[in-house]
Amino acid sequence: MSLSRRQIAGAVVAAVPLTFGTAQAGEQRRRTVFIAGDSTAAQKYADAAPETGWGMAIPFFLRKGLVVSNHAVNGRSSKSFVDEGRLEVILGAIRPGDLLVIQFAHNDEKATDPVRYTEPWSTYQDYLRLYIEGARARGARPVLATAVERRRFDAGGNAQPSHGDYPAAMRALAEEERVALLDIQALSLQLWQSLGVEETKKYFNWTATEQDNTHFNPPGAIEVARLVARELLRTRVLSPRDLRRLDEAIPESWISWPEAV
Repeated sequence: MSLSRRQIAGAVVAAVPLTFGTAQAGEQRRRTVFIAGDSTAAQKYADAAPETGWGMAIPFFLRKGLVVSNHAVNGRSSKSFVDEGRLEVILGAIRPGDLLVIQFAHNDEKATDPVRYTEPWSTYQDYLRLYIEGARARGARPVLATAVERRRFDAGGNAQPSHGDYPAAMRALAEEERVALLDIQALSLQLWQSLGVEETKKYFNWTATEQDNTHFNPPGAIEVARLVARELLRTRVLSPRDLRRLDEAIPESWISWPEAV
């Protein structure tokens, strides 16, 4: 993903993650779902509205007792996230019983950018192992999520994959390391195909000034978050008692964009 001035500004303020569902003082500590990822999952601020990361919508599908700490940041790859010390921040806060959901690929694909580029079958997997091993060493559970698909169709109206070998490399690593896999790439591709060329525009950040086929608006972020929640249930990472509203409509008005600090 190329970074606009607005996205770069958003990346700066997103360095301090927002946490949703924080327990009150004196309450038993709640489990935390940490998110490590890029702009498709990240918290967005008022200057970026209506752009919405799916991490902003995932709390709507989680029951009381689960806290979301969204560390996803615009423009990061599995490599640059580590190199900037962002994984270290998560590992300093994560506790036994917590979850670490890991979604990268969009920026790992940038072969001309040595700061972010990783090769699918070598360095990409090597960096992902740092997240897996770091979480496990602290008694937390790592969860890999293949990158959500872009809005891309061929002339015949068929939704097209855009992430090359990265999803396959993540699937192979998940099997090798025995890590739960949320196959958001495959599921989102199916969703875009079912919606079609025109209907998918209602889920991406298409505005009067932008035609963005990578980032979501509120309806899109809500539906991708729903995919994530359903996959957390399917893989038994979470149980039915941990989830809610999986088949219910979520009002767009529930999404909010705080002012940047």
